[in-house]
Amino acid sequence: MKGESVHTDPLDETDRRLIAAPRRDGRAAVSELAIQLNLSRATVRSRIEKMVARGEITGFSVTTRSDAPQAAVRGIMMLEIDGRQTDQIVQNLLGLPLVQAVHTTNGQWDLLVEVGAPALPEFDDLLLVIRAFDGVRRSETSLLLGTHRPTALG
Repeated sequence: MKGESVHTDPLDETDRRLIAAPRRDGRAAVSELAIQLNLSRATVRSRIEKMVARGEITGFSVTTRSDAPQAAVRGIMMLEIDGRQTDQIVQNLLGLPLVQAVHTTNGQWDLLVEVGAPALPEFDDLLLVIRAFDGVRRSETSLLLGTHRPTALG
């Protein structure tokens, strides 16, 4: 139809597997990736270069021990916002040191807030502060008990 664009995924299954492998071991060399994926080193290098050139891969990073979450108590707080106060509430949330990220979303909740604290009393205090923000209609919080990450090729 005129004016509509159809988004096609430029990544094939091999590209997706190639992107997933370093997420499990970011130190894997091209030769190791080639062995894991049963590809030649030249193919791995070429595919990575093409994905970078197309903007599918936008960067590479290193995670250090200090990047790991320091919060002993972590949770997701879901907020329903009253009226058009989302922008102000997001700014207020981002000003709190124990707020790790704020996500806008659709559905029942307007915002998802990743929070973390060194212990339950500080976590509880944070929830009370957030619930007191003008414009927060209601909230629900779930503690994060464990985190699982992909470990095998999909």
